[in-house]
Amino acid sequence: MWWWWCSTEPSCVMSEENKTADSDIYLEGDECTGGDCFGFGDDLELNQFDGLPFSSRYYKLLKERKTLPVWKVRCEFEDALANNQLLVVSGTAKTGRSTQIPQWCAEFCLSAQYQHGMVVCTQTNRQQAVDLALRVADEMDVNIGHEVGYTIALETCCSSDTVLRYCTDDMLLREIMSDPFLEHYGVIIIDQAHERTVSTDILLGLLKDILLQRPELRVVVLAVPPMTDKLLSHYVGVPLISLEAPCSAKVVHSNGGNKDYFYSALRLVLEIHRTKEDGDIVVFFASAEEVDCANSILRREGTRLGSELGQLVPVVLCPGKGGLLPCSTDQPGSRRSRRVFLSTQQGEDMWWPTESVHFVIDTGVQKKMVYNPRIRANSEVLRTISQCQANVRKQLSGPTGKCFCLYPEDSQLPAERSPQILESNITSTVLFLKRMAIGGLGQCDFIDRPDPEGLMQALEELDYLAALDDDGNLSEIGIIMSEIPLDPQMAKALLASCEFDCVCEMLTIAAMLSAPSCFSEPPAGMTHEAVQCHRKFQHPEGDHFTLINIYNAFKQSQREQYFSAERWCLDYYLDHSALKTAEAIRSELTDTLNRIELPISESSFGTKTNTQNIKRALLAGFFMQIARDVDGSGNYFILTHKHMAQVHPLSSYGAQSHKLALPEWVVFHEYTLSENNCMRTVSEISPQV
Repeated sequence: MWWWWCSTEPSCVMSEENKTADSDIYLEGDECTGGDCFGFGDDLELNQFDGLPFSSRYYKLLKERKTLPVWKVRCEFEDALANNQLLVVSGTAKTGRSTQIPQWCAEFCLSAQYQHGMVVCTQTNRQQAVDLALRVADEMDVNIGHEVGYTIALETCCSSDTVLRYCTDDMLLREIMSDPFLEHYGVIIIDQAHERTVSTDILLGLLKDILLQRPELRVVVLAVPPMTDKLLSHYVGVPLISLEAPCSAKVVHSNGGNKDYFYSALRLVLEIHRTKEDGDIVVFFASAEEVDCANSILRREGTRLGSELGQLVPVVLCPGKGGLLPCSTDQPGSRRSRRVFLSTQQGEDMWWPTESVHFVIDTGVQKKMVYNPRIRANSEVLRTISQCQANVRKQLSGPTGKCFCLYPEDSQLPAERSPQILESNITSTVLFLKRMAIGGLGQCDFIDRPDPEGLMQALEELDYLAALDDDGNLSEIGIIMSEIPLDPQMAKALLASCEFDCVCEMLTIAAMLSAPSCFSEPPAGMTHEAVQCHRKFQHPEGDHFTLINIYNAFKQSQREQYFSAERWCLDYYLDHSALKTAEAIRSELTDTLNRIELPISESSFGTKTNTQNIKRALLAGFFMQIARDVDGSGNYFILTHKHMAQVHPLSSYGAQSHKLALPEWVVFHEYTLSENNCMRTVSEISPQV
């Protein structure tokens, strides 16, 4: 699904007084020892970006920056940027590519007085975009939100003075809808191209056409091998700049298989800690669920270790679950605490405290959701990581560290990541590309073309949703749907709610389903109490209506004088940050509907007519997600692809609720092929609706 463009005023601008103090957090990062490199600005007293004198911290950071491998190719990069529209830079995360190259591009645009635009640098992870912007603002000796800023979903920290902006790839893609040729930018940097996200692949395809329309535009693509070879064959005749890779750690491979990789990794963490060798540990697990489980186990085992070993501090570093790396909490006179960073395959390019990490444990596997267009459902599969990922992980601990690979050395790993566009539901992508054809862009020249079966399923679904006309172009409904930053089915349901006078309720449902789950993980032994609390919000018509109850109760808690909304969420085992995200999404959706002048009716939630209208609106978008209980015991037959499924245990109709009788007919939001083939977010319907 597409996220939306935010136009909120920057609220994170640092003052001159606290700029140095705040930025100390980001001092560790993409650093590696290297030789002397060409410097710039050593004799200047005024910053060319804001006209103010440089601080002493600027010169300190400049000295550190010159040791990064990327500085050895600065002259080569600047020449290539001046003489080529597109260039590819090959280098790993610890070469300084993501911090230094955007600054040099900003200087390039400054030399042209920004007559062709500013610099934008994309990231695949929202937290990475924020961290990089903060770090680069510190290095450039400017205030975050002024000359350097960032834009992520639901948050913008930029101003009219911004000359370098970090953003997520999906945000830049969304911006193309209003600015098809990205005329605000003189240099576009696509970072982490090897991650092969859907948004990055589309950007790489569309930019090929945009460059033909804008000869003054410069595009820089940052990736690691072997993705760089694929880019060179896709963009014929472009220069390649290779960065010197940092020295890898000593690598130790497992002799056996990795079937028991999870507990093997945890045992290895405890063994390393008992050796009393200095250094933090990074562990790569297959999924976020494994990370949470490992966190609980290590916290429990850490309390049983002797005080002479020092404290063992697990730190969860999954995208969307954590922020910045925490600082060490050592006490004077105590043995140094050891941090254990727990991450997944999405955390390989994060900011790592490279000086403190001495051990990397690589399980060598990853869990992925792969979409099957034939049954219109995702399935969770366990796969080995790519050789590209393995190489990145080996370099995280530096030349003096150790990397423990829990798989044999002769394992046949695939060379690169599988493109997400081959494993995802591309209905939203097809809707976007249809809209881009209206905007004047030609066909998207994909590096890897989508699967024909997936493409046909996407076109078929858009046709069912009335988003296409008889000629296969976007209809009026399709154009409006493309303006709404939701997946096409939810966008169609929201549009239908305008007809059925239940827009207020559908806005809440859309926001709650777009945000992370509002149900927090209860502490050990408190599962029953959490279920009891959640029952208080259950609605007899199903989960969609329960979500409205939860959101309305959350809004009511914000108006209470005697307790905070945070306290209320804790008491009811709800996630406060997820509900705040839903609140922000709902506000953005409301602004979108107002902008395209769609009516927003007053809430009448709870009335019989309103209940029926909500179901009608849901069915307008999710008519292909209907199931029937065939035997009265919860075995549901999904009409579209004739699979059997059960209701998720945490649903209002699930095994852990035991409150509502199982309905004969249901509409569901999500279905995943797994051990139990569960449907999530289920509400009762009837053929008469």
